Amino acid sequence: MKTYVIGDLQGCHEQALSMLERIRAHAAAAGVAEPAILFAGDLINRGPDSLATLRHVRKLAMASGGLIDSVLGNHDLHLLAVAYGIRAEHKSDTLADILHAPDRDELIDWVRRRPLAIQTPGHVLVHAGLLPQWSADQAMALAGEVQDMLRGPDETFADFLAEMYGNLPDQWSEDLQGADRLRCIINAMTRLRFCTADGVMDFKMKESGKAEEGSGLMPWFEVPGRRSARDTVVFGHWSALGLTLKPNLIGLDSGCVWGGQLSAVCLEDRSLLQVQCPEFQEPSNKKKA
Repeated sequence: MKTYVIGDLQGCHEQALSMLERIRAHAAAAGVAEPAILFAGDLINRGPDSLATLRHVRKLAMASGGLIDSVLGNHDLHLLAVAYGIRAEHKSDTLADILHAPDRDELIDWVRRRPLAIQTPGHVLVHAGLLPQWSADQAMALAGEVQDMLRGPDETFADFLAEMYGNLPDQWSEDLQGADRLRCIINAMTRLRFCTADGVMDFKMKESGKAEEGSGLMPWFEVPGRRSARDTVVFGHWSALGLTLKPNLIGLDSGCVWGGQLSAVCLEDRSLLQVQCPEFQEPSNKKKA
């Protein structure tokens, strides 16, 4: 078996097709006809063709018998919130084609039922990160709590969407309950970049791969004693950090939509596949220059 994880697509459909071709060729060269393909979330938004991207990934996943899937990213959750009238579209969103598509309901329902985390032997995949207090197995159990709510009755789901946004609580506690508990889990797994040594999350720093000196912050994966360090955590979400390959860490957001690359890694042998991408969105640091 070969398992490939692809970084944030963000609506870059042509680049996604190119990457899928490269993955199939790479797997075929190893004698694998049907590789497992996982996406690190943020399938849509900001890129030029969110509708075609979402349709294609959904079609592949539904025909794969479980070999192809995606975790939820913050942009995927944003789509759900906009679709249910909880949030307005942002100026930079490229979601309108999905929201007005004839198959809108089927697409939204498929996104809603995606997992927040996926575990494979020795690896756990999330969009953003894991809090230092969580082992991989605990993270999977917590992700399951969120998934049960997302896949539950429409009324419960819509009620939670209205409470999903907010930066608090910014630290995990087993005593958290209800919407606070689920919000903390979602924020960690879909938004986390920096936190303190005690696991207090920071959501202000977005455009850097390094914390400000004296801030007391560090990348979540550098917290001493992080309980998930026994497994390799695979994630996207952090284009400013860029491609990151370490013994127990794989970061795959290499800025596809910002004129970087779309990256994928084979988990079994760490083979790296990349596709160069046009600059569909101008990075904010470039705008300030």
